[in-house]
Amino acid sequence: MGQLIFMSKIEQVAAHLREEMVRGRWSKEVPGREELATQLGVNSKTAESALRLLESKGVLIAQGAGRRRKIANLNSSAPPALRITLMPYEQSDRFDSYYVETLHQLSALGHITTFAEKSLQDLGMDVKRVASFVKSNPADAWIVTSGSKGILEWFTAQNFPTFAKFGRCREIPISGVLINKIPAVTEAVRKLIALGHRRIVMLERTERRKPHPGMLERAFLDELERNGIKTGAYHLPDWDDNIGGFYRCLDSLFNTTPPTALFISESYQMVAAQQYLARKGIMAPEDISLICQDPSSAFSWCVPEISHIYWDSKPVVTSILQWANRIARGKNDRKKNVILAEFIEGGTIGPAPKF
Repeated sequence: MGQLIFMSKIEQVAAHLREEMVRGRWSKEVPGREELATQLGVNSKTAESALRLLESKGVLIAQGAGRRRKIANLNSSAPPALRITLMPYEQSDRFDSYYVETLHQLSALGHITTFAEKSLQDLGMDVKRVASFVKSNPADAWIVTSGSKGILEWFTAQNFPTFAKFGRCREIPISGVLINKIPAVTEAVRKLIALGHRRIVMLERTERRKPHPGMLERAFLDELERNGIKTGAYHLPDWDDNIGGFYRCLDSLFNTTPPTALFISESYQMVAAQQYLARKGIMAPEDISLICQDPSSAFSWCVPEISHIYWDSKPVVTSILQWANRIARGKNDRKKNVILAEFIEGGTIGPAPKF
């Protein structure tokens, strides 16, 4: 029995639009999203997403903001299906909604898509182990999440295309998508300093700190320096990137010079940090200010809402779909898209406590 594909509402709308084009309802251009939304009884976001999906398939051609999309040659042969493997940073990534959406949309385009059995964390972020795993699990193309510089450099040297989803890819000739968090983090640091904070710490993953701090981490340290805070290992501490290492790092921080503000990389780390702090009777924002560097739908259910850095995942999915369409047509793709994040102040930020 073949694999069952359950079409989302967006895919259903896209399929209907394509059928209408084949039938000749529109010959040169399709109506805009608002008109289509009214005609089809869907909201404008669904209509726009369906139009973008047809763009990624090469059915429609964008003609610029405010202009209707042009209908491509519907009789042209479709690009060949690819075997695409998604290598997550860690196993929990496969449950992220936009990761699932990416897998589903690639399958809808006809590609054979799978998750790698091993994540980068499973392979210890080790280039040799990653190389051995990839060679033992051949695919036409790979999507790698949050790869280190060394790992992404290895992928670029291979004879198959790779898409870097985040990671240290900015200066590497590889197709990818990046989240620019620098303005948002800078804004958050300035807010903390205005509230009297001086002991501000960022807990970041190993590959973001080694062999040297990434652009975001350097921007964080530079902003502290600009405000008269002499930085060092305290502000960007070294720790083993696992559960034990995380708690040992927190112990070290709070047993010596407790920070008054913490930037935490991932949403699950934020939950762990809050549990740790609660056991010590430390509450946000009264005793400490907390900011998560990634969004989570769970944050809006927290009271107070967790302060965080927000970015839209939809352009991430679109970037991957467009990349897959281009490489399926034999194009050498090294395009990078950058998504700008924003600082959501939330309620876990307050004045620095007085000790």
